[in-house]
Amino acid sequence: MCGVDEWVERVDGQDRVTGVVSRRQAVREGWLHRVAVTVCRDQRGRILVHRRSEQLARFPGLFEVVVGGAVRAGESYAQGAARELAEELGVRALPRLLFTFINRSGLSPHWLGVHEAVIREPVEAVVPDPEEVAWHGRLTEPELRSALVNWRFTPDSREVFSRYLTFRSRRECR
Repeated sequence: MCGVDEWVERVDGQDRVTGVVSRRQAVREGWLHRVAVTVCRDQRGRILVHRRSEQLARFPGLFEVVVGGAVRAGESYAQGAARELAEELGVRALPRLLFTFINRSGLSPHWLGVHEAVIREPVEAVVPDPEEVAWHGRLTEPELRSALVNWRFTPDSREVFSRYLTFRSRRECR
C-alpha cells in the first residue's frame, strides 16, 4: 500500500485513540499511531525473514524479521496483523498479540503490536506479493542472530527481535 494513503487512529502515550488521521500525516507530524507486525515461525522454530522490494518507498531492499504495517482505523492489532500477512505473504494465519511498545526506531514514533504466528506451509508455498517482498526464507535463531550482524535490516528489526526473544524467555520461565 505504498502509493495509497491509509486512515489510521492517532493514539496517545497510553495507546488510547484520540482521532483518525491519514498515515502520511501521522508520519509527517510524528504523531503516535498503531503498527502491527508478526514474527512468523514454522513448526521447527525457524523464523521467516524477508527482503523488502527495491520499489518500496520505505527501506527498499532491506531485510526484515517481521511482516506487518499500519493498523487501519477501526482494526485491532490482530486484525491488522492478519490482513498484512495475507497482503504481503499470501498467508492466512491467526497471529497472536504478544506485547506492545512505543517504537521510535522507524520513520516516526508509533505503537508497535508484536504478534507471533505459526506458518505451517512449506517456504515454497508462501507466495509473497512481489511489490512488497523480493526474497524470503526461514532461518534458525542462531542463523538469524548472525544475519542481524551481517545483513542490512530495517531500523526496528533488531529491537523487535531482541524484545521478542526476551518476551519468549520470560514466558518459558513461568
